[in-house]
Amino acid sequence: MIHFYVIFAPSEALIASQLGPKDFGMYMAQGSKKGSAEQLMFAEIDGGFGEYFDWDHAEKRCVRHEDGRLKNSLYLSIYRVIEHTPLEAYKMVYLVTKDGRTLSLEKEEYQTPENWKGFGLYKELSPVHPLIVSSLNPKALADYIINGTTKKISVPALIFTDIKVIDFDDMQHSGNIGGMYDRNLDHLKACIASLQESDEKMTKTVDRSFDSKFTYQIIDNGIYIARDRSIIFFRMPSRELLKASAYDWGRSANIF
Repeated sequence: MIHFYVIFAPSEALIASQLGPKDFGMYMAQGSKKGSAEQLMFAEIDGGFGEYFDWDHAEKRCVRHEDGRLKNSLYLSIYRVIEHTPLEAYKMVYLVTKDGRTLSLEKEEYQTPENWKGFGLYKELSPVHPLIVSSLNPKALADYIINGTTKKISVPALIFTDIKVIDFDDMQHSGNIGGMYDRNLDHLKACIASLQESDEKMTKTVDRSFDSKFTYQIIDNGIYIARDRSIIFFRMPSRELLKASAYDWGRSANIF
């Protein structure tokens, strides 16, 4: 059986593999040789759609090795993957820690977050990568970036996550979110204030090189995938649910 995986962090790719999601996550995080370790995020998709990707190549080349070993990975594309993958093809999203533990997120119908504060902090994951603050909720943000009037800075599709926003007046009780707010806090507050003071500006870039500081601890509601005027959502489990059903992953992700 061939699985098709869209890698969307830390880079973008479409990979065919005979490995199931958990084994694939372990392989991609740690490789075939000891010593490598990389956090990554990917989605499993149904293949066979459109003409952009060479599905026949996958059928011919994603086969067992002569000694019977499964084919770990066959790259089908490393560019413009997200924009050519329809939303209906996505099945599940997987978050992989550096030691290869994999958490699966199920697809849900999008709803405006219940904890919406009038602004959101977002990490764009693919195909662009900045940390931004916006006065728009996730669906409105996706529409603005993909279909808005600012075509010079638009993208055809977007995968992003919302980031936990703490109570700046009670930072000692912010929960376990690592060093997210240990630096450049005044800059973040200034970005939020600039949005709240203007009805014209919808987004503000907080950090253009946030990838190296991104951790699973800071994901708030979950992962959003948007294309055209549609959006799908993959909910991040609560701390309590993770403790009950995915404790080892939570420890590996430094959530516990």
